[in-house]
Amino acid sequence: MNPGTELGEFLKARRALIQPAGDGGPRRRVPGMRREEVAALAQVSTDYYTRLEQGRHKRPSETVLGALAEALQLDELATRHLFDLARAVAAPRRGGPVSQIQHVRPSLFHLLASFTEHPAFVRGRRTEVLAMNPLAAFLLADFPAKPVRERSLISWTFLEEEARQRYVDWEKTASSMVGTLRLDAGRHPDDPLLAQLIGELSVHSKEFRSWWADHRVVERRDGIKRLDHPLVGRLDIRYEALAVTGEADQTLFIYTTEPGSESESKLRTLAAWINDEAPDREQPGVSAGTPVPPPSTPNPDPSGR
Repeated sequence: MNPGTELGEFLKARRALIQPAGDGGPRRRVPGMRREEVAALAQVSTDYYTRLEQGRHKRPSETVLGALAEALQLDELATRHLFDLARAVAAPRRGGPVSQIQHVRPSLFHLLASFTEHPAFVRGRRTEVLAMNPLAAFLLADFPAKPVRERSLISWTFLEEEARQRYVDWEKTASSMVGTLRLDAGRHPDDPLLAQLIGELSVHSKEFRSWWADHRVVERRDGIKRLDHPLVGRLDIRYEALAVTGEADQTLFIYTTEPGSESESKLRTLAAWINDEAPDREQPGVSAGTPVPPPSTPNPDPSGR
């Protein structure tokens, strides 16, 4: 990914979303604000702004970036993404690509395993599932049992029919994952595996291509997921996304249900199926497959995935 191109495409995409207030002029050939209008609001020359969109200006100042964020009506998250993109243009990394290996602390593995009534998993860079407890694996999909290179949550969501059946609001869920991947791309423009993932999804999914092109960014903090499980049917799940302290690009997701609700009863049914009713069968999750190893264990895959 070319940082200058990414910055320019982001500016163009966000400019296209803004309809100037009180626009009574001639009909516009393309939606959104014109370059000269953004430049005027940001108090920079049209030529300067044009060079930014074309990837020909390498060092926009923080003052200019702040003015552009205001002119383009960016929220806090989009503004942070703008600064990430500009930082990558101004100071490209020279120490080689971003580390491809992520590890989950052994203590976090044990914590996940202790959650017997709440689905929980750790998501890393590129939406990879780094660790997952048995109930989460039974509720969604058994990522720890998959080959190391096939544990991307976004790949499963877009490319597997199981995911389209599991997520009741598939389009909403899938499009928000694209926004999350956009944040990763802004922070790690030199990640070759991320670039490969984006390329694969672009080739195989027209929905991904469309949502990737709009440059929307999303940060998952909390919310509701509606799932359709083949064993118990519809569940309404509330999730909390917690940053793992001391570990870059790792997020702990914990799923809960409304106390006394039908969804709570159904989730308990799934937990009982794992913990009590079928003790002899192989359980999904952290006890199955080959999880990404903790630091004390050599990674079996030299690519780190």
